[in-house]
Amino acid sequence: MQVTNVKPAMQGRTRSREKKAWSLFFMALPLMALVVLFRYIPLFGWVLSLFEYKPGTPLFKNTYVGLKYFQMFFTSKDTIRVLVNTFVFSGISFCALILPLLMAVLLNEIGSARFRKLSQTMTTLPHFISWIIVYSIAFNVFGSEGLINQVRAFFGAKASQLGVLNDMDSVYWFQSLLTIWKTLGWNAIIYIAAITGIDQQLYEAATVDGAGKFRCALHITIPSLMPTFIVLMLLCVSNFINVGMEQYYVFKNTFVYDRIEVLDVYTYRVGLQLYDYSYATAIGIFKSTISVIMLFIANTVAKLVRGQGIV
Repeated sequence: MQVTNVKPAMQGRTRSREKKAWSLFFMALPLMALVVLFRYIPLFGWVLSLFEYKPGTPLFKNTYVGLKYFQMFFTSKDTIRVLVNTFVFSGISFCALILPLLMAVLLNEIGSARFRKLSQTMTTLPHFISWIIVYSIAFNVFGSEGLINQVRAFFGAKASQLGVLNDMDSVYWFQSLLTIWKTLGWNAIIYIAAITGIDQQLYEAATVDGAGKFRCALHITIPSLMPTFIVLMLLCVSNFINVGMEQYYVFKNTFVYDRIEVLDVYTYRVGLQLYDYSYATAIGIFKSTISVIMLFIANTVAKLVRGQGIV
């Protein structure tokens, strides 16, 4: 009698799992549609790079130029400059990848729950401030007539004539510090979530063996966060050439233009300010190709070192 009831019960559980799977699929369907709509369909626009496109003219009535715009990019005098700027900013951001992990560990070690929540809120808040507001604050503090220069002049020190915002030698470190300040707390959220998944019995066993908070963090928390760190590092490598444009576009001026114009700002200037859509499309293809190549290289290295990657 029991044997005859096993098969219907298993079939019922299978139908339940299938029903749940279909429910999850239909819940994810709108998101998948948005990804296809905004990420894959625009790829057909890459064909613009092969034509001398003029707005308002049907595509195939424009002159076919082949790889002309790719050759222009690789031979342009601006290419090396914008690539160097991009790599410098990306390199500094890559070196700062460990900071959100350390921030999450420090927040986790705060004993007072109220102070921990307050600290997390204060460090996360800058993420929601637009770069326009950040520039306004920086201009009033670090500009040539900003607060810092006024304080220096009040105490008799010689004020900077240009200020940090207009100092070419300060561009790389100042913009990188702004990026870290704005993203540190937000990026730490992922590690904070990962910390909550660590088995608490590990901490209890370490405490019994006489380990303090520092050793628990060093030998339990940080090693447990390494898989998350590796995934985020691989994603950072894949976006190494995509540093964004909002920050650098807002802060650019005549004095620092040569060092703050990254590849994304250059693409925007060429495509939307100079109306050279074909050239801008060729640059976009170059960026996407380099990003994919760097992702697979980083993933291969991760597999060799750790035995697993994300692709």
